[in-house]
Amino acid sequence: MAETNQLEINAHVIERFRAGGPIEGMHRDRLLLLTTTGRSSGEPRTAPMMFHLDEGTPVVIASAAGALHDPQWFDNLVADPAVHVELADEEYDAHAVVASGDEHDRLWADITAAYPFFLDHLAKAGRTIPLVILERA
Repeated sequence: MAETNQLEINAHVIERFRAGGPIEGMHRDRLLLLTTTGRSSGEPRTAPMMFHLDEGTPVVIASAAGALHDPQWFDNLVADPAVHVELADEEYDAHAVVASGDEHDRLWADITAAYPFFLDHLAKAGRTIPLVILERA
């Protein structure tokens, strides 16, 4: 039931984002749409999410609001890192790179300094939260 509700919310956010209108409760300039390929279906799957800019390159946070497991979009891009990114003012194909080691640590420090609520997600999740760099293809 909760998953269905989240799918409906995501569909509404995607529609409003693409229409260029305001999105209730969200900052449009911190939102992107990420399209991955479903690892089972092979179909495109689009998810709205917050992002952080690192030297002009978007980085997305696979926190799933502190869920115990990585979000499905993350599992999809691990299986196929060719993704499509839609920002408020442009869209492009990208290659998803999962940050690791010192790079993950640096990005995590930057992200949590700007958005401390991700520390709450970390505490709830009890797992390392993956960070994904969306490099232009």
